[in-house]
Amino acid sequence: LRIRNQLVRECLAELLSTFVLIIITLSGAAQKITSFEMKGNLLTSYLAGALAVMAGIYIAGGISGAHMNPAFSFAMCLIEQFPWWKFPIFMFVQTLASFLSAGAVYILYYDAIWHYSNGTLTVSGPRETASIFATYPADYVSIANGFLDQVIGTGVLIVVIMGIMDTRNKAVPKGLEPVVVALLVLSIESSMGSNCGCPLNPARDMGPRLFTYVAGWGPEVFRWVEGRGGNGWWWVPLVEPLLGAAVGAFLYQLFVAFHYPEEDSDVLTEQGSIVLVN
Repeated sequence: LRIRNQLVRECLAELLSTFVLIIITLSGAAQKITSFEMKGNLLTSYLAGALAVMAGIYIAGGISGAHMNPAFSFAMCLIEQFPWWKFPIFMFVQTLASFLSAGAVYILYYDAIWHYSNGTLTVSGPRETASIFATYPADYVSIANGFLDQVIGTGVLIVVIMGIMDTRNKAVPKGLEPVVVALLVLSIESSMGSNCGCPLNPARDMGPRLFTYVAGWGPEVFRWVEGRGGNGWWWVPLVEPLLGAAVGAFLYQLFVAFHYPEEDSDVLTEQGSIVLVN
């Protein structure tokens, strides 16, 4: 069955690529946590997430662009590489895919989760399992620090991705862009993951968080911050990656893209290349 509507094709591709991204990412965390780190550790979890990005881009990069992240979609809108009217549609599809992925991981690791948790689904404590699905800050991290963490992490992600996309910059060998992006994600996770798990993606956090809310973990997934009661955390990985994406897009334009000769932009545009503009 061939679907002729371009938006429908893009949404289906985005749904599948995001589903694969999140199911691999969450499965890496589930294997680490439920095995008491006997069959996985922090590095394998980070590798799973990074390689999942690569897999998602190879799946849908040629159809939807494989955004898989509302922060990236937002940045593309800001630089006029993606229409604003598609942004809420893509964000919904990405969040839906993340919700469905969380459900798939729950089914896949159902026995392991209940065995590890001693039959109680909790958000805090030594046998908590909520962090398999959504991100939570370390005990010492304040909301303000988590706010800054997500702005910086997502900003770095967007700056480097724009450098990879910009055909006037040093080119990545054709077909290897997903590998380079995966290495970028791995480097950010390995260096900025300790504060709050490095979500960098509103859909990656909100979809699974909603799933845990309805699947038995309850409203604590929206209220809990260790030692800070009802201060909340859920809005930080939802809002701040968008702000970080805007900061990253602005910085790349200001420090790199604005300084290319105008004639280079005209030639590359005629060739159908991606040229980042203000």
